[in-house]
Amino acid sequence: MTQSTELQDFERMLAEVLTAGDDHRIGEVVELDRSLWTTLAELGLTRLTGDEATGGSGAGWTEAALLLTAAGRAAAAVPLAEHDLLAGWLLEQAGVPVEDGVRTAAVLDIDGHARYVPWARDADAVVVLWRGADGWSVADVPRDRLELTEAVNLAAEPRDHVRIELSTLSGIAVPETVAEQFRYRGALTRALMSAGAMDRILELVVEHTTTRVQFGRALGKFQAVQALVSDLAAEAALARAAADAAVDAVAERGFDDAATRFEIAAAVSCAGHAAGKVARNAHQALGAIGFTMEHELHRHANRILSWRSEFGSVASWDAELLEAAVASGDVWALLTAGSA
Repeated sequence: MTQSTELQDFERMLAEVLTAGDDHRIGEVVELDRSLWTTLAELGLTRLTGDEATGGSGAGWTEAALLLTAAGRAAAAVPLAEHDLLAGWLLEQAGVPVEDGVRTAAVLDIDGHARYVPWARDADAVVVLWRGADGWSVADVPRDRLELTEAVNLAAEPRDHVRIELSTLSGIAVPETVAEQFRYRGALTRALMSAGAMDRILELVVEHTTTRVQFGRALGKFQAVQALVSDLAAEAALARAAADAAVDAVAERGFDDAATRFEIAAAVSCAGHAAGKVARNAHQALGAIGFTMEHELHRHANRILSWRSEFGSVASWDAELLEAAVASGDVWALLTAGSA
């Protein structure tokens, strides 16, 4: 993803606003960073891709990718993806005004349940998407109308279970393509955030192995450690490249294009497979210190291991890639569709 001068300036600004590493400790539930949220809102970043006519900043996925990558790198405790790219987008698709407040989004099952909804306990409203007898609908539901059971993911981020009686909802009908896009949009946000977190993990590992001395020389001088770090760097680079390629595809062709969806599936698959290798190699390189409450590594490692199971399992995205490859009849053309 080639960056213009404006995008480079934007990326530098994000690096200043989002500082890598929070003070979260093992065993503590991650709390919404309301101070950071206020700062991001004042900068127009909480609704970065929202329509300017409805109070958004009117940016696209290229800018959103930079923001999500920076947020993943910083382990930022704010629902940027959920509020803007999912909840805000759903409301715009339904023609519903986006009111003030923090939002997240969820897909309800036939009983009105949604499990592991990000940041539900901290949201002012949850934008819900569900399929009824007449098709898909969207509604903006105040949190106090929802039954909420608190839960967390492996990284101790809020992932709550919600329920609402569907008969009490008055929704706005949306096309089926909106429901299809929701999954791809959500999965791409996680691939981008994971890429940012992996970049930070690589930095931590390189810093440790170049400064930590054992047996009279830096850890990074040992061939076995070099192999660990190089494999980690390769996996992180692949995940980042695949995510960037998916963003380029979205910018060029949109989410409804089959080649774009293949690119997104590839990015999510790469990020999911890389997560295990990156976390394993990083902890091996750092040893016991990486597991301590005080060290930053576990915050990022636990996040990438958690995020890879959201919006579909790694296995499901692998299966989608295989199905697309078989259906295409020309795998090379599928792989090179966006490179011309």
